[in-house]
Amino acid sequence: MCFRYGEWPMAYAGFQIPAFTFPDTPPAQQFDRVVELASAAEQAEFDSVWVMDHFIQIPMVGAPTDPILEAYTTLAALASRTSRVDLGALVTGVTYRNPALLAKMVTSLDVISGGRAVLGIGAAWYDVEHAAYGYEFPPLSERYELLEDALEICTAMFSEEAASHSGRHTSVTDAYNVPRPVRAGGPPILVGGSGERKTLRLVARYADYCNIFGDVDQVRHLMEVLDAHCADVGRDPSEITRTRLGTLLVAPTVEEAEAAAGRMRSAAGIDVETFDSLVTSGSPDTIAEQFRKYLDAGLDGHIVNLAPGTAQPDTVALAGEAMRLLR
Repeated sequence: MCFRYGEWPMAYAGFQIPAFTFPDTPPAQQFDRVVELASAAEQAEFDSVWVMDHFIQIPMVGAPTDPILEAYTTLAALASRTSRVDLGALVTGVTYRNPALLAKMVTSLDVISGGRAVLGIGAAWYDVEHAAYGYEFPPLSERYELLEDALEICTAMFSEEAASHSGRHTSVTDAYNVPRPVRAGGPPILVGGSGERKTLRLVARYADYCNIFGDVDQVRHLMEVLDAHCADVGRDPSEITRTRLGTLLVAPTVEEAEAAAGRMRSAAGIDVETFDSLVTSGSPDTIAEQFRKYLDAGLDGHIVNLAPGTAQPDTVALAGEAMRLLR
């Protein structure tokens, strides 16, 4: 596993803030609400805080007219308002930034935060967003090539003062990266996605973390695939911290969680089975019981967000309680 300040206890815990819709909150106060959530996560002993790298809200979270803050300016601002948690984008779309610029941005975040930046990156997927903002949306095979270019260039710029690298689509020559990252060897890298043939192979070659999706059986299978890729490239699989992104609906009691889940299902017009496939609901102890099965399937921890409309400092604290029960 990849550790920051020595070994953390048992299970890694990250907290994602995917939405910035706070009722009756004017724009000038929106970031204050984000700080409340990040501070609550830090107090709840989460290891990291993450935001999405999107310019418009994605359909699974809200409407395109919902407010959303740009990832890296938000993370830099959070660096000055937090003191312990790692900070990253879950995940940076590889198509949105030149890799050398991205390496410089993440290094700057590392310096600003005192060594707490993580580079989360993936192949990008939201074609509507690309069209709206004028970004090219290449075929998936080319996006994977761009992703490998970015991983190689960022790794070089994190570890070398003046990096030169020739990739399939992007190259750098004597790209200085000064000041140097605070963390020895540069910020750790998380590759997000569950693709068996390409994504997990890139994890094996380049990443310190992976973040996947799926139920317990799917997670167990993906961890076996990752182990096989590690064997192919000669990587010790224990060097990779393995996480899954999940959404929580957490309440002090099971009864309160079930009532809230019922209201949410009714408002969304979805059935119990579909809802349960998207959201883990319960009290802290029952959520920990469900999440422990993922650890048994090969994960090292979880990155969680809260069901739409439920993100408050008190629910962040309850989510943190569930994560601590895994330790």
